[in-house]
Amino acid sequence: MYNKIELPFEYNALEPYIDEETVKTHYGKHLQTYETNLNKALEGYEEYTKGKTLDQLIKNLADLPEEIRTAVVNNGGGVSNHNLYFSILSPNAKKSPEGKFLEEINKTFGSLENLKEELTNAAISQFGSGYAFLVKDKDSKLSIVKRVNQNSPVMDDLIPILTIDVWEHAYYLKYKNLRADYVKNIWNVIDWGKVQGLYEDCHNI
Repeated sequence: MYNKIELPFEYNALEPYIDEETVKTHYGKHLQTYETNLNKALEGYEEYTKGKTLDQLIKNLADLPEEIRTAVVNNGGGVSNHNLYFSILSPNAKKSPEGKFLEEINKTFGSLENLKEELTNAAISQFGSGYAFLVKDKDSKLSIVKRVNQNSPVMDDLIPILTIDVWEHAYYLKYKNLRADYVKNIWNVIDWGKVQGLYEDCHNI
C-alpha cells in the first residue's frame, strides 16, 4: 500500500493565501482518489512493489508490466507529487534557505529572488495541468523543470525538492482563472527549511 502523507497543518492554516475549502478538496478528495486508484491498480502485482518506495516504482517503470504502467504514472505520480507539495507548505514557513543549499542557489541562479522568479514563471507558463519543480540531480546540482499532468521528475532520474502545483484544483476555488496570483502568493507558505531538508537528504539520491 502506498499512502498520502498526513497533512502537516490544519485545513485553514494557509489562509489567506490558500483557502480552507481548497485544501479540503485538494488533499481530501483529489489526493485521496490518486491513492485509492494507485493501490487498486497494483492489486495482484505485489511482487513488483515489494520493498520499493513509490518513487522507486515510478522511476523504474520498465520493470513493471505494461498494462499497469499508465496507472502508475498517473496515480503514483499523483500521490508522489502531492505528497511533496503538501509537505513543503507551512503556515510558519521559513523564508530563506541557508548554508550550502543557499550557496548552490546563488551559484546556479544568482540569488534566491532569481530562483523564485524563474520558478514562478515556469509555473505560470505551464500549459494546462501540471507542475513546476526545483530539482537536484545525483551531484546535487539544481535546476527548474516543468512536467505535464502527474509526470514526475523522478522518471528522469531527478529528485524533486520543491513543487508548485498548477492543476486548477490547486487554486480555482479561490483564484478562479488568476493562476499567476496563486503562484505569487504561494511563496508566503513555502517552507524553505523543509525544502533544504530535502536537498540535504542523501537517502533520496
